[in-house]
Amino acid sequence: MSSSSNNRDKRGPAKRGPAKPTAPPGEAALSGQPEKGPSATRDVPAAGPIPLVPAPLHMPPLLPPPRPNKAARTVLRRLVQGETPPTAPMNIVERLAGSPYANPTIQVGLADESARKTIDFALRLAETMFRYGAGALEVETSIIAVTAAFGLRNIEVDITNQSVIINYAHRDGVPITLLRVVRSWTSNYAGLVQVHELVTDIVSGGVARDDAYRRLDTIIKRPKPFPRWMVSLAEAVFAAAVVGVIGGGLLGMLVSLVTILLAGQIARVLGKWRVPDFFVTAITSFIITLVAVVCFMFHVPLSPSMVVAGGILLMLPSGRLVSAVQDAINGFPVTAAGRFLSAFLTFGAIVSGIAVALVSASMLGGDRIKVAEPIVGSLPLYIVLPLVAVATVTLCIAEQTSVRLLVPTMAVALAGYLAYYGGIELGLGARFAPALAAIVVGILARIIALRLGAPQLVVAVPSIIFLLVGLSIFRAMFVLTLTPADSVTGAVGIFNALVVILAVAAGVVLGDNMARPLTRPRGQQVRRRNRRR
Repeated sequence: MSSSSNNRDKRGPAKRGPAKPTAPPGEAALSGQPEKGPSATRDVPAAGPIPLVPAPLHMPPLLPPPRPNKAARTVLRRLVQGETPPTAPMNIVERLAGSPYANPTIQVGLADESARKTIDFALRLAETMFRYGAGALEVETSIIAVTAAFGLRNIEVDITNQSVIINYAHRDGVPITLLRVVRSWTSNYAGLVQVHELVTDIVSGGVARDDAYRRLDTIIKRPKPFPRWMVSLAEAVFAAAVVGVIGGGLLGMLVSLVTILLAGQIARVLGKWRVPDFFVTAITSFIITLVAVVCFMFHVPLSPSMVVAGGILLMLPSGRLVSAVQDAINGFPVTAAGRFLSAFLTFGAIVSGIAVALVSASMLGGDRIKVAEPIVGSLPLYIVLPLVAVATVTLCIAEQTSVRLLVPTMAVALAGYLAYYGGIELGLGARFAPALAAIVVGILARIIALRLGAPQLVVAVPSIIFLLVGLSIFRAMFVLTLTPADSVTGAVGIFNALVVILAVAAGVVLGDNMARPLTRPRGQQVRRRNRRR
């Protein structure tokens, strides 16, 4: 016997504990114990390490494990997960990507101790931009750029149609929330250009907050570039030029010029009396329609619809409609809804004033005239292009654009009209041709405006007025309101006009985004020149 068996005999019999319940057949094998009972025909070894079986001689030797490819794993992780977690909130400074104020230079200082002054300045800046006609996207990017440059990064901005709210909540400090309401508007594109230059200088790190306060006060108190009498004359010349574009002839242009001068003076007096804009627009359109009725009664060889169209061109909220669609596209639905409502109220005021004038003329024994007939211009291109140039320059004067932007804006408008004319000649139709022209205007407006230190808006808006998107909505609303028998025609006309407006606004936004790789913010150019020095 072996030594192990002898040691076991000397210790004596093993002590047995209490009897354990017998597991059913088959379960003992699963638990690693030998199966007992009559069904057990062989001993099952106790659980232990699995013995290694030597490989056969004919098998090849095992290859070393492959090394992990880090580049492949990185690419796979980016494809599956993305560069940032999908639930992480976007930093508000990332809203500046693609804007003229990207990558601001942050001024180092005690930002939290002077946060209230910085927010006050940002609110006053935003109010000034809204008053001068800026869009919601330009206002938001300017606020974010200024606050980030002055050291405030944990802010939230909420913009509606006429109010701006800024909230600053530091991690260990007391939150600050301030509200500013915009209650008045004015046309001052030159002031908007100066505000853009101020924000650009702040972003580049060249202006402190106290200096920025003084510069903003100077911009607000600075007079507009053109006097009031020149603005009134420019508005009349603009209407006359557009009437010539749509085929009104010299007589139609002259009547439109006189009508706008008369209506403008009456509107200015009503504005001094603090009459609401709705009634000012209705009274002005009433006077313009009376002029058309008088011309018709005296058998003046001029279409009444031409007289009315030439008179209400400046009152049509075409730019407001396009701005509303742009705000909706850029993610500001509340602001877009407010501007849409304001624009359609203006259309309602125009239609109501014309309707009252027509009813009053018919009650006095006059004939009912048609003022909503479609007008199709038939002038050759070499005559239309100078008229478009004159209309664009005079509209820029009416909007108080800087003098140095008059010629560039005129060039952009001519390029856009040539694109529109080419689209019509190629058979793109009345819907796609305006979209093509708007894309061209959006691209050129961003490139030229940023090169001249101005926002894209001040060049793009006057350059798309020649598309006359507001005139088609006026005709459709007039037919829908005053001719119940043609209500279906009016509804279809409104739908078609809204489609064209959507195409124009989307084209301008698309052109602006397409031109981003071709432009570089002026602040980055200044910083690059400073590094070279």
